[in-house]
Amino acid sequence: MDCDDSAARRPGTAFDPTEHQHVRYNPLRDEWVLVSAHRMKRPWQGQLEKPPPEHVPRNDPSNPLCPGAKRANGEVNPLYESTYLFENDFPALQPDAPEPGDGVHPLLRAGPARGVCTVMCFHPWSDMTLPLMSPPEIRAVIDKWADIMRDQGESYPWVQIFENKGAMMGCSNPHPHCQIWASNFLPNEAQAEDRTQMEYFRKHQVPMLVEYGKVEAAQKDRIVVENEDWLVVVPYWAVWPFQTLLLPRRHVLRLQDLSGKERDGLASIMKRLLTKYDNLFEISFPYSMGWHGAPTGPHLKEDCSHWQLHAHYYPPLLRSATVRKFMVGYEMLAQAQRDLTPEQAAERLRGLPEEHYRLKQGAAHE
Repeated sequence: MDCDDSAARRPGTAFDPTEHQHVRYNPLRDEWVLVSAHRMKRPWQGQLEKPPPEHVPRNDPSNPLCPGAKRANGEVNPLYESTYLFENDFPALQPDAPEPGDGVHPLLRAGPARGVCTVMCFHPWSDMTLPLMSPPEIRAVIDKWADIMRDQGESYPWVQIFENKGAMMGCSNPHPHCQIWASNFLPNEAQAEDRTQMEYFRKHQVPMLVEYGKVEAAQKDRIVVENEDWLVVVPYWAVWPFQTLLLPRRHVLRLQDLSGKERDGLASIMKRLLTKYDNLFEISFPYSMGWHGAPTGPHLKEDCSHWQLHAHYYPPLLRSATVRKFMVGYEMLAQAQRDLTPEQAAERLRGLPEEHYRLKQGAAHE
């Protein structure tokens, strides 16, 4: 059974966010999230996930993402030594899709969807995830991301870089990689963030996430890691248990606008954050992440000062390597709900070591 929250209903009881349910506002999505941290006390008898494999072959000739391997379309990958970009063999978007035609009813609407989908390998080794890569190797990934944003952004209004890490997040290949989908339309999340940031900017004359970064930097309660140019927080309105938001301290619209120093700082802070993620339950931590920045294509000529570049990390794990957070029932039919406060999550992540657990284990066996 859930714990008794009758104390929260008694007059005169002091509010405690770790004991008393409450709602928090997400200004980026114009939504509310229910925080019920006391639910973490309930016993878990639900589904247990299978932890990810600890030992992944470094180079498997049958893996279509490895150097020299043959992909589904018959093409053979080059013997790449750094990042490698290629067109997705099974794209969700194609550049020459026909028009769907007019709907027969206002409730049955359709519209054109065109674009390109690419895959980017981070490293030639399948067992080398981002937290295990060196800062210069991560910097190479960042530089390639920026190049892609610049090149594809010349034609398309939205270029979505995203990484699904781990089978739990639907990733079917352990080789370190991400995807980039460029579309002729602004997706729902982009539209929502464009609207909310514009409204905030018009009202307060400052970009929402620039202001938010300053608030978090001053309060410190939700900061996980930070450096001179970046900070990572568990956002005040986080939905997923150990969700984080990666923000530049300077006002930056798009990835390609980052200076060399900021890219070095980004490589460092990504390595620190992702190492903490892996160290939390001592597994290769699953998540979905993606970059959001000012729209591109025709929007490059517009004033997008209301935007601030940022990255979202959405990890599903809640209690352990085998217990995840499910977004079902109330979450699907009412609103998002989380089982520990963002401050609790940030404190737990913040306290983790920044040396990867696998490196410690390796040193112990020498």
